[in-house]
Amino acid sequence: MKFFTTSKISLLDKYTIEHEPIRSIDLMERAADVLYWEFIARFPYLQAVCIIAGPGNNGGDALAMARMLLSSGYSVSAYLLHTGSLSDDCETNKKHLLERFPEALTELKNEFIAPEITRDTIIIDGLFGSGLSRPLTSIYAQATEWINNSVCKVVAIDIPSGLQGEENKLSEKSIIVKADLTLTLQFPKLAFLFPENAPFVGNWEALNIGIHPEAIEQTSSNLFYLEENDIVKLLKKRTKFSHKGTFGHALIVAGSKGMAGASVLSAKAALRSGVGLVTVHGPECNRIITQTAIPEAIFQLDLTTIDRYNAIAIGPGIGTHAETTAILRDLLIKTDRPCILDADALNIISQQNNLLQLIPRYSILTPHPKEFERLFGVSNSSYERMLKAQESAKLYGVYIILKGAHTLIATPDGMLYFNSTGNSGMATAGSGDVLTGILVALLAQGYSPEEVAKIGVFLHGRAADLALEDESKESLIAGDIIDRLGKAFKSVRD
Repeated sequence: MKFFTTSKISLLDKYTIEHEPIRSIDLMERAADVLYWEFIARFPYLQAVCIIAGPGNNGGDALAMARMLLSSGYSVSAYLLHTGSLSDDCETNKKHLLERFPEALTELKNEFIAPEITRDTIIIDGLFGSGLSRPLTSIYAQATEWINNSVCKVVAIDIPSGLQGEENKLSEKSIIVKADLTLTLQFPKLAFLFPENAPFVGNWEALNIGIHPEAIEQTSSNLFYLEENDIVKLLKKRTKFSHKGTFGHALIVAGSKGMAGASVLSAKAALRSGVGLVTVHGPECNRIITQTAIPEAIFQLDLTTIDRYNAIAIGPGIGTHAETTAILRDLLIKTDRPCILDADALNIISQQNNLLQLIPRYSILTPHPKEFERLFGVSNSSYERMLKAQESAKLYGVYIILKGAHTLIATPDGMLYFNSTGNSGMATAGSGDVLTGILVALLAQGYSPEEVAKIGVFLHGRAADLALEDESKESLIAGDIIDRLGKAFKSVRD
């Protein structure tokens, strides 16, 4: 799914109004209707609702929602905050609310007076939407402080008030609404995908409000949110007369003394991801462990030739000593095909930066944030780190998979893909080794590096999500992800 910066969202609204055609007030009514149905599906028990509306179109959405909830029997008190003027559509929805439920609306100008509510009241934040470009002040900051000090459940319309759609500076965090749930309109906002904003966004859901499809198609963006329908069209079909040679031979350079598990996890994940053959290269001390744990894999001590392999992955558990550094350098010199670089391979490169220039074009690097910082420098925020990943991917002609919640894929042509699958149970030893195995298996099967990155991170996360049917986030281990890879592939194909 393509999504957009906040500066482009208003252009999409404008296009929809002009080309559907539809009046702006009717587009607002449509958005409010979608918000209303989502709200009553989640909170069906006619709980008391307190709506805090601002002077712009976000406030207009909130006032329209108040009218709809009141019509359904909810007990609603709406507070309209402003310092003088309202947007045209907010003014219209104020009039509509007063015509039908005049006792439900209170206007507060310049000074916030705290409503009297119970702890079971649901607060709806409709102060400001995604177009806000400055910190909250005066009456709006007072209202935000009151919301955050309440013990009530908070639902934000479109974006928590005070949070900006892309970059947010830490100094402004004290005046942002802390929502438990954000019902965002049409697209996620980039800020939702960064960990430092999680305390404000809470859980979020993107609601389709009918933005014109031509507007979405014709408006350029380098931001994408990977969903199942993006992945299903990439998967190849296996034909009746296929054989193991059809699906490639992957080489995994992994493991060192005491780290045989890294090679076992990577190789198992590769075999569960459809590759025809897997060869593991590691030290002699890991031979028995590896071949006992994975009898389907080949174990090889020397790397005299690499031409027979369709794809190479190097890094999990290899350490950073002189011998593995030499192996990595030799591999990078010998191959001109894309390969997968993970874990200690990245740590070696960060110690010997000249190796960056040897990485074959379109290779896939899979750092976690600390490994990324060692490679490309420290960032002050996730937004800055994203820009650095984008710049580095373009500079070196590689794909960077920056692991974490909503794993980011930065491509050589400047595109940014965020993953929709996965959970916090994946923060466990060996999870990254599993991803490496999936990626090298896909690369060996002839998928392009970009397809490999997209399919790999999505199925890695989907397998972990499926594992939660039997495990908790606390108990999840890397092997559980491997065990659900078959179900993950099947869930997408079906």
